[in-house]
Formats: sequence, C-alpha cells, structure tokens
Amino acid sequence: MAIVTGAAQGIGRKIAEGLAGEGARVVVADVRAAEPVAQAIHGLAVEVDVSDQLACERMAQTAIDAFGRIDVLVNNAGIYTSLVPTAFEQLSVEEWKRVFDVNVLGMYLATRAVAPFMRQAGAGRIINLASGTPYKGVPFFLHYVASKGAVIAMTRGLAKELGGDNVLVNAVAPGFTMSDGVLSNPVQLEQLQEVSAKARVLVRDQYPEDVVGAVLFFAGEASSFITGQSLVVDGGAYFN
Repeated sequence: MAIVTGAAQGIGRKIAEGLAGEGARVVVADVRAAEPVAQAIHGLAVEVDVSDQLACERMAQTAIDAFGRIDVLVNNAGIYTSLVPTAFEQLSVEEWKRVFDVNVLGMYLATRAVAPFMRQAGAGRIINLASGTPYKGVPFFLHYVASKGAVIAMTRGLAKELGGDNVLVNAVAPGFTMSDGVLSNPVQLEQLQEVSAKARVLVRDQYPEDVVGAVLFFAGEASSFITGQSLVVDGGAYFN
C-alpha cells in the first residue's frame, strides 16, 4: 500500500500510476482534486496540504483505516513549476517561506505522520523527490535549490533514525522535467528547456515517465539493502 503526495498531476501522477501498475493500492494525495487520478487507478483520493500537520495526520490515518497498513510513502508534493527564475536578491521572503513550507516542512510532516505505522509494522519505504539542482548549482531558483538540498540532507538523517526499524529512506532527484506544470509556465520553458537538454548525455527532453522506474526500484525488493541514497535521474547531466 502506497501514499503518493502531489499525485494529481505531473510526476506524482505517473508515480501513482506506476505503483498501481505493480499491484499497489495507492492513496492519491494532493491539495487539488485528486479524484480523477484515483478513479483511473482504482485508488483512494485524499485532499491534503502537506504543510498542515493535522492534514498529514488525517492522510495517514485515512490510509490505515482503508487498507490497514502503509508500506510506501512517496514525498512528491512540492513547489517548483509555478516559480519564475529570479535573482536571489529579488526573491521575496514570503515566496521563500512558501517554498520551504511545502518542499521541506511538508516532507517532514508527511514522514512524521506515517513513520509510527511503519515502525509498528517493522518495515517501510520512504522515497523523497529531491532534484538535480543542488548538485549542479542552478541559478535564479535559490529557494528551490536550497529546499531540495534540505530534502537530500533529511533523507540521510531519516535513514539513520529509521533504519533500526527496517524503514528505508531514499531520494530520487530528477532533472528539468516536462511536467504539466512546467508546460504551463512559458518563462521556465523559454529559459530552461533548451539549456537542460543540451547539458544531458541523452539529448532529449525529460518526461515524468522517466522518473517512475527509480521510484519503483526504491519501493521494491531489489533495493532492500539500500538506504540514505539519492539517485539522480537526469539523462546524464550530472555525474556524482
């Protein structure tokens, strides 16, 4: 049984579909309408703002009430596609806080909500969606880059804290992906699409489907002795 946050569209939707395709029962969690995706994969839609502690706790309890267990949490919810490239001196404090509330605090709150159930079961997988940007030092998105750097650091810290309970914590770090949100942001497309494609060994656009395999790997038995790791999925734009 898996929970995927931010699963109403884009990368999150493809991850939810991929997990369902492998036989998982999926909670499609999102701040926006998730019912169409849930119906399409025979899952359960839950409305949640991951920056709200009580909402995250309700999400976890809803999953337990419906399915009796939580095997996988995919922390995908995040703010990126609505952002406009901005010099760091011109970023507003309000936008900085909003990005961190969702991308960092939200990941923490969702993990905090499901961890007791995983600990009780003696097993679990937590997969955090990070980004390739902290590795490459992408300019004009400092708040986003910093938030995803925090996700990578938190992944390592959580792996240490939860490993004794056989709860594995890993991260997947996509490159610039042609998701629904990016396609609706002409500024990002104009400034980043061509540059990102040229930086890759695999010179083509990246799509949400390209991220799914890494998530399924971390959710499956093939990764049962791997924790605290971050896997960059960007077509070879960065080698670590």
